[in-house]
Amino acid sequence: MTEIADLILRSGRAGVELALFILLPVMVVMLTLMRLLEARGILDRLVDAISPLLVPLGIPGLGVFALLQTILVSFAAPLATLAMMDRGGTSRRHIAATLALVLGLAQANVVFPMTALGLQGLKVMLVSVAAALIGAACTYHFFGRDLPDHDEQPEPRPGHPKASDAKGVLNVINRAGKEAFDISIGAIPMLILALLLVNALRGAGAIEAMEGLLAPLFVWIDMPSAMLLPIVTKYIAGGTAMMGVTAEFLQEGLISTEAVNRVSGFLIHPFDIAGVAIFVSAGPRVASVLKPAALGAIVAILLRTLVHYFWG
Repeated sequence: MTEIADLILRSGRAGVELALFILLPVMVVMLTLMRLLEARGILDRLVDAISPLLVPLGIPGLGVFALLQTILVSFAAPLATLAMMDRGGTSRRHIAATLALVLGLAQANVVFPMTALGLQGLKVMLVSVAAALIGAACTYHFFGRDLPDHDEQPEPRPGHPKASDAKGVLNVINRAGKEAFDISIGAIPMLILALLLVNALRGAGAIEAMEGLLAPLFVWIDMPSAMLLPIVTKYIAGGTAMMGVTAEFLQEGLISTEAVNRVSGFLIHPFDIAGVAIFVSAGPRVASVLKPAALGAIVAILLRTLVHYFWG
């Protein structure tokens, strides 16, 4: 009983420290910057400038918003944009391309905190954008080519708060801070449970057995066998849980930052059980294009995996 209580307390302490001392400060700064750009209209102008370049890839204006939200805010931020596309009459073919784009990107709520732990954040982000655009184009032109490609009504634009004076700026900062706090606090349960599961499996000897069984595979790909648990955690519980496990392993010296960077293309994206479940809740039309979008996301993730594996 004492050992179980110790596992819970140790996992809880690690999860809270990761959320409050790494995730929260980073998210406050990045969300404030993002929301101020929105309020000043800079983001709208950026979308207007980029959209014509991405139209041949099948990505509409709202798809550009979804891209920026994923790489600058969090993996869940594009949910509202996808819901708007679902209700607003955007064609299923364009929705599929946008969903593939989002699923193939590196999400900000994992990239920025892990950059503080040694991840090459800018490189991960840029490679993910390039690969995700390719995956979206594959979805639009190949995997989803039989989907309807005509919009049912004009594409809507998301509204933003205004920051025309000091009071407006302060309101935007306060809203961004609250949003960052909600994201960080909301991550604590998953972090604690993921770390508790890891510690319990390690204590029971299950991890060592699995690592021994798969040791030849990890030797062949020149990776530490300790990477097995972050990989399993990521695809079952999501990126935030994976980040908690990876952070603990880095602190214990079980894996190196070099290994994390080499496998980052395979680990850092929202294409997992938790992420897919969240995105399909955006609406029935979004859920209906999951198959072609998933194929495009797989293309993007494979490209990212190869790039980071061979070039770090």
